[in-house]
Amino acid sequence: MARESSASLKQRTGGHGREPSQVALCGLLWLPPALLGSLWPAERGVMGLRVCKQLRTDLMGYCRSIDLVHKYGAKLNLRCCAEDFRRLPQHLMVKLWWNEVYGATNLARVLGECKVLVRLGLRANMIGAEGAASLSRVLGECKALAHLDLSCNFIGDEGAGRLAGVLWGCKALAHLDLSSNSIGAEGAWRLAGILGECKALVHLDLSSNVIGDEGALRVGGLLGECKALAHLDLSSNRIRDEGAGGLTGMLGECKGLAHVDLRHNGIGDEGAGSLAGVLAECKALAHFDLGLNSIGDVGAGRLAGVLGECKTLAYLDLSRNNVGDEGAGSLAGALG
Repeated sequence: MARESSASLKQRTGGHGREPSQVALCGLLWLPPALLGSLWPAERGVMGLRVCKQLRTDLMGYCRSIDLVHKYGAKLNLRCCAEDFRRLPQHLMVKLWWNEVYGATNLARVLGECKVLVRLGLRANMIGAEGAASLSRVLGECKALAHLDLSCNFIGDEGAGRLAGVLWGCKALAHLDLSSNSIGAEGAWRLAGILGECKALVHLDLSSNVIGDEGALRVGGLLGECKALAHLDLSSNRIRDEGAGGLTGMLGECKGLAHVDLRHNGIGDEGAGSLAGVLAECKALAHFDLGLNSIGDVGAGRLAGVLGECKTLAYLDLSRNNVGDEGAGSLAGALG
Protein backbone atom coordinates (compact mmCIF):
# COMPACT_ATOMS: atom_id res chain seq x y z
CA MET A 1 0.00 0.00 0.00
CA ALA A 2 1.48 3.33 -0.99
CA ARG A 3 2.05 5.94 1.68
CA GLU A 4 2.00 9.69 1.21
CA SER A 5 4.85 11.84 2.45
CA SER A 6 4.39 13.94 5.56
CA ALA A 7 4.79 17.08 3.40
CA SER A 8 1.98 15.96 1.09
CA LEU A 9 -0.26 15.20 4.03
CA LYS A 10 0.41 18.62 5.51
CA GLN A 11 -0.37 20.35 2.20
CA ARG A 12 -3.59 18.45 1.60
CA THR A 13 -4.92 18.92 5.12
CA GLY A 14 -3.99 22.52 5.64
CA GLY A 15 -1.14 21.96 8.06
CA HIS A 16 -2.29 22.69 11.58
CA GLY A 17 -5.86 23.16 10.37
CA ARG A 18 -6.68 19.47 10.61
CA GLU A 19 -9.39 18.34 12.96
CA PRO A 20 -8.09 16.54 16.08
CA SER A 21 -9.77 13.32 14.96
CA GLN A 22 -7.91 13.47 11.63
CA VAL A 23 -4.63 14.10 13.42
CA ALA A 24 -5.18 10.98 15.51
CA LEU A 25 -6.01 8.85 12.51
CA CYS A 26 -3.07 10.12 10.49
CA GLY A 27 -0.83 8.48 13.06
CA LEU A 28 -2.18 5.12 11.94
CA LEU A 29 -0.93 5.71 8.38
CA TRP A 30 2.61 5.11 9.47
CA LEU A 31 1.95 1.61 10.75
CA PRO A 32 3.39 -1.13 8.52
CA PRO A 33 0.83 -2.27 5.93
CA ALA A 34 0.40 -5.66 7.62
CA LEU A 35 -0.70 -3.95 10.82
CA LEU A 36 -2.95 -1.45 9.12
CA GLY A 37 -4.44 -4.28 7.09
CA SER A 38 -5.55 -6.04 10.27
CA LEU A 39 -7.84 -3.07 10.95
CA TRP A 40 -8.69 -1.98 7.42
CA PRO A 41 -9.54 -4.38 4.54
CA ALA A 42 -6.62 -4.29 2.12
CA GLU A 43 -8.81 -4.71 -0.95
CA ARG A 44 -10.13 -1.18 -0.69
CA GLY A 45 -8.12 0.79 -3.23
CA VAL A 46 -7.86 4.13 -1.49
CA MET A 47 -4.84 5.92 -0.11
CA GLY A 48 -3.77 8.81 2.03
CA LEU A 49 -6.37 10.56 4.11
CA ARG A 50 -9.07 8.49 2.44
CA VAL A 51 -7.54 5.48 4.19
CA CYS A 52 -7.86 7.28 7.51
CA LYS A 53 -11.44 8.29 6.85
CA GLN A 54 -12.45 4.79 5.82
CA LEU A 55 -10.61 3.27 8.76
CA ARG A 56 -12.43 5.59 11.10
CA THR A 57 -15.77 4.64 9.54
CA ASP A 58 -15.01 0.96 9.96
CA LEU A 59 -13.90 1.36 13.56
CA MET A 60 -16.91 3.44 14.52
CA GLY A 61 -19.36 1.26 12.66
CA TYR A 62 -18.64 -2.37 13.40
CA CYS A 63 -15.18 -2.96 14.82
CA ARG A 64 -15.24 -5.09 17.95
CA SER A 65 -11.52 -5.82 18.09
CA ILE A 66 -8.20 -4.03 17.59
CA ASP A 67 -5.36 -6.44 16.94
CA LEU A 68 -1.93 -4.85 16.48
CA VAL A 69 0.28 -7.84 17.15
CA HIS A 70 3.73 -7.21 15.75
CA LYS A 71 6.59 -9.58 16.47
CA TYR A 72 9.28 -7.45 14.92
CA GLY A 73 9.53 -4.62 17.41
CA ALA A 74 7.45 -1.87 15.78
CA LYS A 75 7.10 1.11 18.08
CA LEU A 76 3.48 2.17 18.41
CA ASN A 77 2.80 5.55 19.99
CA LEU A 78 -0.62 5.28 21.61
CA ARG A 79 -1.02 9.03 21.60
CA CYS A 80 -1.82 8.66 17.89
CA CYS A 81 -4.86 6.44 18.40
CA ALA A 82 -6.05 6.94 21.97
CA GLU A 83 -8.68 9.45 20.86
CA ASP A 84 -10.19 6.91 18.51
CA PHE A 85 -10.28 4.19 21.17
CA ARG A 86 -12.40 6.62 23.17
CA ARG A 87 -15.00 6.71 20.40
CA LEU A 88 -15.62 2.97 20.20
CA PRO A 89 -18.82 2.29 22.13
CA GLN A 90 -18.82 -1.37 21.09
CA HIS A 91 -15.13 -1.94 21.59
CA LEU A 92 -14.52 -5.35 23.10
CA MET A 93 -10.92 -6.42 22.51
CA VAL A 94 -7.53 -4.67 22.39
CA LYS A 95 -4.38 -6.62 21.62
CA LEU A 96 -1.10 -4.69 21.38
CA TRP A 97 1.53 -7.40 21.75
CA TRP A 98 5.20 -6.87 20.97
CA ASN A 99 4.93 -3.19 20.18
CA GLU A 100 7.08 -1.42 22.77
CA VAL A 101 4.03 0.67 23.60
CA TYR A 102 4.90 4.26 24.39
CA GLY A 103 2.12 6.07 26.13
CA ALA A 104 0.50 3.42 28.31
CA THR A 105 -0.80 6.34 30.34
CA ASN A 106 -2.71 7.58 27.29
CA LEU A 107 -4.27 4.17 26.82
CA ALA A 108 -5.17 4.05 30.50
CA ARG A 109 -7.04 7.33 30.21
CA VAL A 110 -9.49 5.94 27.69
CA LEU A 111 -9.82 2.32 28.82
CA GLY A 112 -12.09 3.38 31.64
CA GLU A 113 -14.57 4.62 29.05
CA CYS A 114 -14.63 1.29 27.20
CA LYS A 115 -17.36 -0.08 29.40
CA VAL A 116 -17.70 -3.29 27.38
CA LEU A 117 -13.99 -4.07 27.11
CA VAL A 118 -13.64 -7.79 27.74
CA ARG A 119 -10.08 -8.52 26.63
CA LEU A 120 -6.86 -6.54 26.97
CA GLY A 121 -3.51 -7.86 25.75
CA LEU A 122 -0.35 -5.85 26.32
CA ARG A 123 2.19 -8.66 26.16
CA ALA A 124 5.86 -7.72 25.80
CA ASN A 125 5.50 -3.96 25.84
CA MET A 126 7.87 -3.17 28.70
CA ILE A 127 5.32 -1.04 30.51
CA GLY A 128 7.09 -1.60 33.84
CA ALA A 129 5.75 -0.70 37.25
CA GLU A 130 4.85 2.81 36.10
CA GLY A 131 2.68 1.52 33.26
CA ALA A 132 1.03 -1.01 35.57
CA ALA A 133 0.24 1.82 37.99
CA SER A 134 -1.37 3.84 35.20
CA LEU A 135 -3.49 0.91 34.09
CA SER A 136 -4.50 0.08 37.64
CA ARG A 137 -6.23 3.43 37.95
CA VAL A 138 -8.83 2.43 35.36
CA LEU A 139 -8.99 -1.37 35.22
CA GLY A 140 -11.37 -1.44 38.12
CA GLU A 141 -13.83 0.51 35.96
CA CYS A 142 -13.75 -2.11 33.20
CA LYS A 143 -16.50 -4.19 34.72
CA ALA A 144 -16.76 -6.57 31.76
CA LEU A 145 -13.02 -7.34 31.61
CA ALA A 146 -12.61 -11.11 31.43
CA HIS A 147 -9.14 -11.63 29.92
CA LEU A 148 -6.04 -9.66 30.95
CA ASP A 149 -2.58 -10.41 29.54
CA LEU A 150 0.25 -8.26 30.89
CA SER A 151 2.98 -10.89 30.47
CA CYS A 152 6.60 -9.98 29.72
CA ASN A 153 6.36 -6.42 30.99
CA PHE A 154 8.78 -6.26 33.96
CA ILE A 155 6.16 -4.86 36.31
CA GLY A 156 7.84 -6.36 39.39
CA ASP A 157 6.43 -6.42 42.90
CA GLU A 158 5.49 -2.76 42.77
CA GLY A 159 3.41 -3.15 39.62
CA ALA A 160 1.83 -6.37 40.89
CA GLY A 161 0.86 -4.58 44.09
CA ARG A 162 -0.75 -1.75 42.15
CA LEU A 163 -2.78 -4.20 40.09
CA ALA A 164 -3.79 -6.13 43.20
CA GLY A 165 -5.39 -2.98 44.53
CA VAL A 166 -7.95 -2.90 41.71
CA LEU A 167 -8.35 -6.43 40.38
CA TRP A 168 -10.76 -7.29 43.18
CA GLY A 169 -13.23 -5.04 41.34
CA CYS A 170 -12.96 -7.02 38.09
CA LYS A 171 -15.70 -9.46 38.95
CA ALA A 172 -15.80 -10.96 35.44
CA LEU A 173 -12.05 -11.66 35.27
CA ALA A 174 -11.53 -15.26 34.17
CA HIS A 175 -8.03 -15.27 32.61
CA LEU A 176 -5.01 -13.50 34.13
CA ASP A 177 -1.51 -13.80 32.64
CA LEU A 178 1.30 -12.10 34.56
CA SER A 179 4.10 -14.41 33.46
CA SER A 180 7.67 -13.15 32.96
CA ASN A 181 7.28 -10.03 35.04
CA SER A 182 9.99 -10.34 37.71
CA ILE A 183 7.33 -10.74 40.39
CA GLY A 184 8.72 -11.94 43.71
CA ALA A 185 7.23 -13.22 46.95
CA GLU A 186 5.80 -9.84 47.97
CA GLY A 187 4.01 -9.26 44.67
CA ALA A 188 2.68 -12.81 44.58
CA TRP A 189 1.34 -12.47 48.10
CA ARG A 190 -0.46 -9.22 47.31
CA LEU A 191 -2.02 -10.70 44.18
CA ALA A 192 -3.11 -13.91 45.89
CA GLY A 193 -4.70 -11.90 48.66
CA ILE A 194 -7.26 -10.34 46.33
CA LEU A 195 -7.70 -13.02 43.68
CA GLY A 196 -10.08 -14.84 45.99
CA GLU A 197 -12.48 -11.97 45.25
CA CYS A 198 -12.32 -12.82 41.54
CA LYS A 199 -14.91 -15.57 41.72
CA ALA A 200 -14.85 -16.13 37.95
CA LEU A 201 -11.06 -16.68 37.76
CA VAL A 202 -10.36 -19.88 35.81
CA HIS A 203 -6.83 -19.40 34.41
CA LEU A 204 -3.87 -17.97 36.35
CA ASP A 205 -0.38 -17.80 34.84
CA LEU A 206 2.45 -16.62 37.09
CA SER A 207 5.16 -18.61 35.32
CA SER A 208 8.73 -17.37 34.84
CA ASN A 209 8.72 -15.10 37.85
CA VAL A 210 10.79 -15.33 41.05
CA ILE A 211 8.26 -16.03 43.79
CA GLY A 212 10.43 -18.76 45.38
CA ASP A 213 9.46 -20.79 48.43
CA GLU A 214 8.24 -17.77 50.37
CA GLY A 215 5.93 -16.73 47.56
CA ALA A 216 4.64 -20.27 47.09
CA LEU A 217 3.83 -20.51 50.80
CA ARG A 218 1.95 -17.23 50.68
CA VAL A 219 0.12 -18.08 47.44
CA GLY A 220 -0.74 -21.55 48.70
CA GLY A 221 -2.39 -20.12 51.77
CA LEU A 222 -4.67 -17.78 49.81
CA LEU A 223 -5.46 -19.18 46.37
CA GLY A 224 -7.72 -21.80 47.89
CA GLU A 225 -10.41 -19.11 47.79
CA CYS A 226 -10.39 -19.26 43.97
CA LYS A 227 -12.96 -22.00 43.79
CA ALA A 228 -13.38 -21.77 40.00
CA LEU A 229 -9.65 -22.04 39.26
CA ALA A 230 -8.96 -24.73 36.65
CA HIS A 231 -5.51 -23.80 35.25
CA LEU A 232 -2.51 -22.82 37.40
CA ASP A 233 0.97 -22.22 36.01
CA LEU A 234 3.79 -21.63 38.50
CA SER A 235 6.58 -23.05 36.36
CA SER A 236 10.07 -21.49 36.45
CA ASN A 237 9.66 -19.79 39.82
CA ARG A 238 12.52 -21.17 41.95
CA ILE A 239 10.08 -23.17 44.08
CA ARG A 240 11.75 -25.92 46.09
CA ASP A 241 10.54 -28.53 48.57
CA GLU A 242 9.27 -26.11 51.18
CA GLY A 243 7.31 -24.13 48.63
CA ALA A 244 5.84 -27.27 47.07
CA GLY A 245 4.61 -28.29 50.51
CA GLY A 246 3.00 -24.89 50.92
CA LEU A 247 0.93 -25.37 47.77
CA THR A 248 -0.74 -28.58 48.93
CA GLY A 249 -3.54 -26.93 50.88
CA MET A 250 -4.59 -24.85 47.89
CA LEU A 251 -4.43 -27.85 45.55
CA GLY A 252 -6.82 -29.75 47.77
CA GLU A 253 -9.28 -26.86 48.06
CA CYS A 254 -9.54 -25.97 44.36
CA LYS A 255 -11.75 -28.89 43.40
CA GLY A 256 -12.00 -27.87 39.75
CA LEU A 257 -8.25 -27.62 39.18
CA ALA A 258 -7.48 -29.58 36.00
CA HIS A 259 -4.08 -28.25 34.88
CA VAL A 260 -1.11 -27.64 37.22
CA ASP A 261 2.33 -26.72 35.91
CA LEU A 262 5.27 -26.75 38.35
CA ARG A 263 7.88 -27.42 35.68
CA HIS A 264 11.43 -26.07 35.97
CA ASN A 265 11.59 -25.42 39.69
CA GLY A 266 13.81 -27.03 42.32
CA ILE A 267 11.37 -29.58 43.73
CA GLY A 268 13.01 -32.74 45.08
CA ASP A 269 11.85 -35.94 46.74
CA GLU A 270 10.46 -34.22 49.82
CA GLY A 271 8.39 -31.81 47.76
CA ALA A 272 7.18 -34.60 45.50
CA GLY A 273 6.10 -36.52 48.58
CA SER A 274 4.13 -33.52 49.86
CA LEU A 275 2.38 -33.14 46.51
CA ALA A 276 1.66 -36.87 46.34
CA GLY A 277 -0.14 -36.61 49.66
CA VAL A 278 -2.78 -34.32 48.20
CA LEU A 279 -3.13 -35.63 44.63
CA ALA A 280 -5.92 -38.03 45.56
CA GLU A 281 -8.01 -35.01 46.61
CA CYS A 282 -7.63 -33.36 43.19
CA LYS A 283 -10.67 -34.98 41.63
CA ALA A 284 -10.52 -32.97 38.39
CA LEU A 285 -6.74 -33.02 37.80
CA ALA A 286 -5.94 -34.08 34.23
CA HIS A 287 -2.53 -32.46 33.54
CA PHE A 288 0.33 -32.34 36.07
CA ASP A 289 3.76 -31.16 34.96
CA LEU A 290 6.75 -31.75 37.25
CA GLY A 291 9.38 -31.88 34.54
CA LEU A 292 12.81 -30.28 34.97
CA ASN A 293 12.93 -30.61 38.75
CA SER A 294 15.16 -32.62 41.11
CA ILE A 295 12.89 -35.58 41.86
CA GLY A 296 14.62 -38.93 42.37
CA ASP A 297 13.54 -42.52 42.92
CA VAL A 298 12.04 -41.84 46.34
CA GLY A 299 9.83 -39.01 45.08
CA ALA A 300 8.82 -40.99 42.00
CA GLY A 301 7.85 -43.86 44.29
CA ARG A 302 5.66 -41.58 46.41
CA LEU A 303 3.90 -40.28 43.32
CA ALA A 304 3.47 -43.79 41.93
CA GLY A 305 1.75 -44.82 45.14
CA VAL A 306 -1.19 -42.47 44.56
CA LEU A 307 -1.59 -42.67 40.79
CA GLY A 308 -4.22 -45.37 41.13
CA GLU A 309 -6.44 -42.89 43.00
CA CYS A 310 -6.09 -40.14 40.37
CA LYS A 311 -8.91 -41.25 38.11
CA THR A 312 -8.91 -38.14 35.89
CA LEU A 313 -5.13 -37.79 35.46
CA ALA A 314 -4.25 -38.15 31.79
CA TYR A 315 -0.82 -36.45 31.64
CA LEU A 316 2.04 -36.65 34.15
CA ASP A 317 5.42 -35.23 33.15
CA LEU A 318 8.48 -36.25 35.16
CA SER A 319 10.96 -35.77 32.35
CA ARG A 320 14.44 -34.41 33.07
CA ASN A 321 14.43 -35.28 36.76
CA ASN A 322 16.74 -37.70 38.59
CA VAL A 323 14.51 -40.75 38.33
CA GLY A 324 16.48 -43.98 37.94
CA ASP A 325 15.53 -47.59 37.31
CA GLU A 326 13.91 -48.03 40.70
CA GLY A 327 11.65 -45.00 40.34
CA ALA A 328 10.82 -45.87 36.76
CA GLY A 329 9.85 -49.35 37.86
CA SER A 330 7.53 -47.97 40.53
CA LEU A 331 5.82 -45.70 38.01
CA ALA A 332 5.51 -48.48 35.45
CA GLY A 333 3.92 -50.75 38.04
CA ALA A 334 1.41 -48.08 39.03
CA LEU A 335 0.43 -47.50 35.42
CA GLY A 336 -0.09 -51.20 34.84
